[in-house]
Amino acid sequence: MATTRRTKAAVTTPATEAWLLLIYKVPSDSSRARVAVWRELKRLGGFYVQQAVCVLPDRDDLRAGMEKVRERVAELGGSSVFLTLTDVDEDARTQFVEGFRSQSAKEYAEIVEECETKFVKEIEFERFRENYTFEEAEEIRQDLEKLRRWLAKVEGRDWMDADGKELARAKVADCERLLEEFEADVYERTEGKV
Repeated sequence: MATTRRTKAAVTTPATEAWLLLIYKVPSDSSRARVAVWRELKRLGGFYVQQAVCVLPDRDDLRAGMEKVRERVAELGGSSVFLTLTDVDEDARTQFVEGFRSQSAKEYAEIVEECETKFVKEIEFERFRENYTFEEAEEIRQDLEKLRRWLAKVEGRDWMDADGKELARAKVADCERLLEEFEADVYERTEGKV
């Protein structure tokens, strides 16, 4: 597996690193079709070089995912070209690597924002309302599980070591601590009185 090292001046990657490139076209009369393909490629972690041109690192799981997207494009009445790029100039390589890093960094930032705003505010609001019920704690626990799954997905497609991973992990851990404190208060106010 190729490693990537980042410097402020340039992005260096091994010359043997390969990329998967998908160029596709879906019927223009259906925005639903365009969105369906876009959603599947983004779920894989694809970086759009331009409209309907998406790149991913060459990995077996991503190659299989690209093939499924091609099948979906064909089902929608479109066409596609799938290429493996092995001789990529440094400017394009830098664009790809920085594009992936930027994409993952934005996702980490969204997780941090979700933790700091929605999750923390939800617990604060329930404390304000004095809504110390098992049902509320369970609902908030489900929100925590969603955050954990989201973080795992972002980490799984962060192939270029983007900024923000450690902060996102710390914020999710903070959310877990806040929930545990809330659950302890729920227990004390309900079961502890028996």
